[in-house]
Amino acid sequence: MNRSVLISGCSGGGKSTLLLELAARGHAVVEEPGRRIVSQELEGGGAALPWIDMVAFARRAIAMAMADYIAANEQASWTFFDRGLIDAAAVLQYLTGEPVLEKSTAGNLYHHIVFLTPPWPEIYTTDPERRHGFDEAATEYDRLAAIYPALGYEVVILPKITAADRADFILARLSQGVK
Repeated sequence: MNRSVLISGCSGGGKSTLLLELAARGHAVVEEPGRRIVSQELEGGGAALPWIDMVAFARRAIAMAMADYIAANEQASWTFFDRGLIDAAAVLQYLTGEPVLEKSTAGNLYHHIVFLTPPWPEIYTTDPERRHGFDEAATEYDRLAAIYPALGYEVVILPKITAADRADFILARLSQGVK
């Protein structure tokens, strides 16, 4: 049974806050690779940043997400990922045209249900790690909303409710039947 659950979707849609809520409830969570990379690159003066070298950034995100996935595979309980390998590969494929995503491999990495946070302009903000605007975030969401079903995942759009209510929603949905 696959207990690695992706929470993906729009930048600034509340994923990180939701993961904090799930962690507070005792669930294993994996922070978004992109934010960790940006933090490391800013601290070290690196160039693998989305606003400098998006391809290098995507390649680092793939490597980090793969390491996260392998480490989480040892967990016996639910592990919730703030984005993951497919999100990073989707960016690289979009930028370079490299056929990174294949249904045969990417389609069974994570739990069959992927939860997407929709564009939510009322809570969207930029910060030192998220410099792109809302329109770019919404475009990214549209790409991801198309990619996940094409890879065989069941996509569930999260309602625009509090993080606690979203956590309840996810846990209830997962408890309805685990494949």
